[in-house]
Amino acid sequence: MRDYKQEFEARVAYIKDQVTAAGAAGVVFGNSGGKDSALVGILCKAACEKTVGVIMPCGSSRNFGEDMEDGLKVAEQFGIETRTVDLTAVKEKEVEQLSTVTTLNSTALTNINPRLRMLTLYAIGASENLLVAGTGNRSERYMGYFTKWGDGAFDFNPISDLTVGEIFEFLRWLKAPMSIIEKAPSAGLYEGQTDEADMGVTYAAVDDYLLTGKVDPDDFKIIAAYHNRSEHKRVGPNVYRKD
Repeated sequence: MRDYKQEFEARVAYIKDQVTAAGAAGVVFGNSGGKDSALVGILCKAACEKTVGVIMPCGSSRNFGEDMEDGLKVAEQFGIETRTVDLTAVKEKEVEQLSTVTTLNSTALTNINPRLRMLTLYAIGASENLLVAGTGNRSERYMGYFTKWGDGAFDFNPISDLTVGEIFEFLRWLKAPMSIIEKAPSAGLYEGQTDEADMGVTYAAVDDYLLTGKVDPDDFKIIAAYHNRSEHKRVGPNVYRKD
């Protein structure tokens, strides 16, 4: 049986080391109301009194509804300082300006949200000497299901080795709000969006493949395609090097 007490303590120690080594005053993270941000927030708060969770709605009604409600539930239960920055008008203005020079496609439009959110976190972090905690998990990273320079950017990430299933198990052990554990994973990028519907494969299938190597052939085709075309997200930017 997995020793979550030991694992919790090890991850908390890791966060403390990161903050101390950087000479930072604490941590800031995006509190999306989802499973990953919930676990990161809980771990960071246990490691550092100065932990700020920022709720950043951006257009989608879900951002202002269940996601915000779930984010506030976690913050209240675990004593995490919460701030809200509404990015809706910021995105609208950005889209307005960009539309004068190009025609934005759906990918460009949806990627604006996480990039504006990361800009917000780093602005707060720079102003208050806080490190930005990442909230991506192993399954998402393998699939490339994150935005480059958006939620894929961070100073440290205490959960990057955990699959989606392991995140849920950890949250159950921590007795986190069930509304977070039971709802379908979603980046909340647009109305009705869910990760699994977007990808065409379940996280359970991705997790099984990562942990056991076992996978349905049809699922593997999807997983391999996502992984291969997102390799650029998992490596540093390509720079010229003189031989």
